[in-house]
Amino acid sequence: MRIKKGDTVQVLSGNDKDKQGEVLEVIPKDSKIVVKGVNVRKKHVKPRKQGQEGGIIPVECAINSSKVNVVCPKCGKATRIGYKVEDGKKVRVCKKCGAIIK
Repeated sequence: MRIKKGDTVQVLSGNDKDKQGEVLEVIPKDSKIVVKGVNVRKKHVKPRKQGQEGGIIPVECAINSSKVNVVCPKCGKATRIGYKVEDGKKVRVCKKCGAIIK
């Protein structure tokens, strides 16, 4: 997958279109990612231990990685990712401005 944990991404389609957030988790097996503040659902939780509170908790759910693009730190736009070999290492590159994405 071209998206990694810690990347800032922009959602391209769906209810959260044009929202930006940080990637919290990557699930390569299903090609899904969890983005902070995107695809938020309500989870009903019962108190399990004495003194613990139950209630309704907002939880970020996974979305398909094809619905997001990485935001380039240099140009600030959502862009596709390319690869380049520099000093014997493969690095990710912004397709719009050519900047290296860490």
